[in-house]
Amino acid sequence: MMRFKNFIELNEGKYPLCLRFTFGGLVLKVRGLSQKIQTETDPKKQNDLISQQNTLLSYISGLGVGVSSTDRVLLNRLKKGFIGPKK
Repeated sequence: MMRFKNFIELNEGKYPLCLRFTFGGLVLKVRGLSQKIQTETDPKKQNDLISQQNTLLSYISGLGVGVSSTDRVLLNRLKKGFIGPKK
């Protein structure tokens, strides 16, 4: 049986720091958009915000695929930031 101290020192399954920051930033953006969607009264603006939120959610799911694979090209693209400018 492994002790807790040894378990914390394991390096397995840790994602690169840039990927963790990218993921955290995307999550914060999605949460911010959720708040804007709830407070917005104009349906057209709500649809635009939902569209932006869906785009960010697709990036998050793409990160999940990129992390689980060993594709170095994809990880390098994530490091450089392939996410386009804000709308």
